[in-house]
Amino acid sequence: MGTHHPLRIFSGSANRPLAQAVAELSHTKLGQCTTTRLKDSEIHVTIDEAVRDQDVFIIQPCSRPVNDNLMELMLYIDAFRRASAHEITAVMPYYPYGRQERMARSREAISAKVVSTMLQSMGVGRVIYFDVHAPATQGFFDVPVDPLSALPVLAEYFNKPEFADAAIVSPDVGRAKFAGRYAEILNLPLVVMHKRREGGDVGVSHVVGDIKGKIPIIIDDVIAGGSVLQELDALYAVGAREEAYLAITHGVLLDSALKRLEDPRIKGLVITDTICQPAEVRNHPKIRVVSIAKLLADVIGRIHIGESISSLMERAKV
Repeated sequence: MGTHHPLRIFSGSANRPLAQAVAELSHTKLGQCTTTRLKDSEIHVTIDEAVRDQDVFIIQPCSRPVNDNLMELMLYIDAFRRASAHEITAVMPYYPYGRQERMARSREAISAKVVSTMLQSMGVGRVIYFDVHAPATQGFFDVPVDPLSALPVLAEYFNKPEFADAAIVSPDVGRAKFAGRYAEILNLPLVVMHKRREGGDVGVSHVVGDIKGKIPIIIDDVIAGGSVLQELDALYAVGAREEAYLAITHGVLLDSALKRLEDPRIKGLVITDTICQPAEVRNHPKIRVVSIAKLLADVIGRIHIGESISSLMERAKV
């Protein structure tokens, strides 16, 4: 198997360190392109080298500022298409609007679907993302989608003797299947928190599973405001050891989440580099950032030469 279309990896401005690492692991140079933000807030992009008849992978997570990064990606896709690239793959480690995948009430936009429509209308040939909030988002696309998971990378961090007496905790029933894969890989018990809405508030009604005397490792796809940290009391009330860890793919990390990490009962937060973090996060004493670069480079390499990536996806099937 193989291809006569050269592999090219490019990066938008959202996460160049990740793109650089992927390019190095793929034994290729990161493509040259330039993003300029104009004084009126418009974005201008240029591709600084020829890409005709080449397989282009453009890496651009659409984290904060979400709309700027998303628009930058759309402009790059258009520029690559007009430059006669053979195929354009949008590598979106963090897929924007992923939590707006359905109409929770009448007269709402299904924003995750809007993003997929925009990508396809611009001419993208394939999409890659990690741990999207709703797996059914894949069905919004009519082009191939590779829904990857950072689960193997995060699970590897906790595969240590000091976590032998831990339990994997799902923050709600909806994430129980995902948490179950963690528990299976690490050979740890699974605990699920059930939530109930009372009035306008949502709280943990009960905890299912044996957490007494165990270290809780709470898993989730995104940590933004840190609401999951407010639910730790429910675990401690049933006997969990007051030294919780969190394993979360996307560290959106608003100021409120960083504030809640000051709780001495929280020992650590492990996130991935799907989102480029500022120095205050990278240097935070309780935060560890692990990289998806090797996994992503393997996936890109296999796609480029026409090999199956099912074995890589099976290891992290959710």
